[in-house]
Amino acid sequence: MRAAAPIAFAILLGALPACGSGEDSARTDTGRSGAAPRSAPGGGKAEPTAERVIRGWSDALRAGDVNRAAGYFAVPSVVQNGTPPIRLNSRREVRAFNLSLPCGAALVRTEAAGPYVAATFRLTDRPGGQCGDGKGGVARTAFAIRNEKIVAWRRLPDESAPDEGAPPTPGRPPADSPAI
Repeated sequence: MRAAAPIAFAILLGALPACGSGEDSARTDTGRSGAAPRSAPGGGKAEPTAERVIRGWSDALRAGDVNRAAGYFAVPSVVQNGTPPIRLNSRREVRAFNLSLPCGAALVRTEAAGPYVAATFRLTDRPGGQCGDGKGGVARTAFAIRNEKIVAWRRLPDESAPDEGAPPTPGRPPADSPAI
């Protein structure tokens, strides 16, 4: 029964509706509230330590080393991938989240964005994943890094998505955008 828990968690992540963008649903245990930025204001340079953590995580995931990828996350941490924010309270939950990501990701660039680092990735196949048509696409994620660990991982809308004047929905990818 224990072996089924990560699989059940991954299924739960995929089955949750992509809703909830209010201030309350965006509050995380990172000590900050509100949405991850749609893009970096002024496109500032990300801290080298944060970029190193993000690159290490994406390299591990792309190689199919889910345990190493999960090791880049703090416990607890908060993730949001087309869902309301989800608090991961154990190593098992962090691993299940990383396992649930269908694609690998090659880091293209990072930018400082307030308390976050906005990262752009080129999606790849990865051992253990099923990227399918997402391969070669672009995905963006906002990371909060503390003590060289990921404390918040929030999917951002694609930069090329039309901005209709409405505030961005934190972490909700466009309907045609693949998840990492």
